[in-house]
Amino acid sequence: LPMKNLVNLACVVGSVYFMWELAAPAVATNAALNALAWTFGLAAFLGAHMTTAIGSADTPVVITVLNSYSGWALCAEGFVLASSLLTTIGALIGASGLILSLHMCHAMNRGLVNVLLGIKGTLSKAKKSSGAVELCDVERGECVTCDVPEATQALADAKKVLIVPGYGLAVAKAQGALADLIRMLQSNNCEVMVGIHPVAGRMPGQLNVLLAEAGIPYDIVLEMEQINDKMSGFDATLVVGANDTVNPDAVENPDSELAGMPVIQVWESGKVIVLKRSLAGGYADVENPLFYRDNTNMLLGDAKCTLDDLKAEMMTVLGPRCLEA
Repeated sequence: LPMKNLVNLACVVGSVYFMWELAAPAVATNAALNALAWTFGLAAFLGAHMTTAIGSADTPVVITVLNSYSGWALCAEGFVLASSLLTTIGALIGASGLILSLHMCHAMNRGLVNVLLGIKGTLSKAKKSSGAVELCDVERGECVTCDVPEATQALADAKKVLIVPGYGLAVAKAQGALADLIRMLQSNNCEVMVGIHPVAGRMPGQLNVLLAEAGIPYDIVLEMEQINDKMSGFDATLVVGANDTVNPDAVENPDSELAGMPVIQVWESGKVIVLKRSLAGGYADVENPLFYRDNTNMLLGDAKCTLDDLKAEMMTVLGPRCLEA
């Protein structure tokens, strides 16, 4: 709706007014019921309107915020009923939901107020680029593409490989194909690690669950803080469906919208292969200079289909021994 914040403000003012009428000492029964009905209606509309105005990528934050709200409501009920148990449990639920919400917003470089008000953009302000690059043009030096055989050979030659999955892996449901590729690389005496960003997949722990479901050993899955210190030791990095979480501008460009956001610094590894559908921006809708680095090759395509092609090509390159993985 246009002027959504004014609509929300009007609902808040109306709810407060009718609550004040409801609490009046000499209010008649019919007037009290009328005020209660208006308060309930305005509150229900406000909750639905604020929630539907929030973008889909922010939905996990909204879920944790609503979970926090339920805890504070339970805490208030405990005060009214003089129940220490309800007060304590409500406070724990409310605080844990709030902490998780703030943690997710920090990892996305977003403000919690901006999320709740449906305001797009990150905390930093940046200048808009003159034009977004959508297709690779090697002659203009914008980026370098590679095909499946080239990517397969680069991974097969590497002794230490890092895989960084993102939201695109979850959308394509490619965790099974990724698990098979990891086992093939391990059969080639290659040390494989998986680096997980705190909000990869838009919900903390979502990709951890997907990888565990696919049978990827948990001991090779590391958090961002653990993997960044070891980045220079990797011969090759395969980025699958991640964008903003591996954007160098977050570290190197103070004018970027992502400035200050913690990211996995994949560009410090020997070679980077980025598997994405296109060069389109991620959640923050900003250009990713990683795509145009000298040590980066773009492997454009659907995550699952391309990983299946990589598996088939890897079987050709490694031979029968990869089937033992």
